[in-house]
Amino acid sequence: MLVTGPNGAGKTNLLESLHVGTQGFSPRTRADAQLVRFGCEAARVGLRGARGGVGLELEVRLELGSGKRATMNGARLQAAEQLRSEVTTLVFTPDRLVVVKGGPAARRAYFDRVLGRLTPGRTGLSAEYGAAVGQRNAALRRVSQGLSSRDALAPWNEQVSALGATLVAGRHETVAALQPHFAERAGELGLREAELRYEGEAPTVAALEERVDRDLDRGTTGVGPHLDDLGVLSAGRDLRAFGSQGEQRLAVLALLLGEAELLEERRGTRPLLLLDDVLSELDLDRRRILTDHLRSSGQALVTSASREALPGEPSQMLEVAQRADGTSEVLAA
Repeated sequence: MLVTGPNGAGKTNLLESLHVGTQGFSPRTRADAQLVRFGCEAARVGLRGARGGVGLELEVRLELGSGKRATMNGARLQAAEQLRSEVTTLVFTPDRLVVVKGGPAARRAYFDRVLGRLTPGRTGLSAEYGAAVGQRNAALRRVSQGLSSRDALAPWNEQVSALGATLVAGRHETVAALQPHFAERAGELGLREAELRYEGEAPTVAALEERVDRDLDRGTTGVGPHLDDLGVLSAGRDLRAFGSQGEQRLAVLALLLGEAELLEERRGTRPLLLLDDVLSELDLDRRRILTDHLRSSGQALVTSASREALPGEPSQMLEVAQRADGTSEVLAA
């Protein structure tokens, strides 16, 4: 599906609403109040579709001061974010280039989200590990202030080691599973010898104990996967440091397309792809390659200010226009 319209008409808002309605949260902000129109007290996203030939109805309601409520086929969910365990949606927005061009934290967060999508039971693993590191850091500060003994670090050393080992193993598995799909899609888009690289090691109790004096001086845990980086390379070059913005963009696209294929293998259904302004910086040949791939890969929504940016005819086309009162109107084109 191609969604067109002038800048500021509301194309990205439409894409964002689909993400909220299928995942329970926005890809742009975690502040739910920003999703409610100025001057209004509530917002609603309602979606109707099918999964595996079975009807599916999703609804997310946001009320200022009351949080979010979500239902699936009329049944109330405990949390709106539960939707992401039922429906898989992957999104590309221009700011997603931070996965390649940003610092290590952006890459860690991205691959940990992929890990959670591939293995839903490990969705909260990164947060659990981060909480354990936070507790160890707090214990380090108490010890350094003379408020506690070093013995208080022992249970947190065990916790950080166990959770860290599981997280490191999960990241290695994720990179290994995603690598062939990423390399193939990147190659089609003209990114040579694309490679994902992760060399993290599990933090052992011995390693944590060995550096206690340094950690006490700094008040932070100085070893573990919270400090690791993951590489995105082409022909041996780290694209963060030595890639053009065009190459970084292609790498992010290849990651998204590769993950979609991998999720289809694992779950049996293709994710919904939401691609915001993905065509504007691609040359014609790469736009054709991407368009051909999308046509054969399930449901995708692509936004563009120009109809001519998409080679060939889309399966469906919508036009977004802005009304005089500032609201958006979606018309079949």
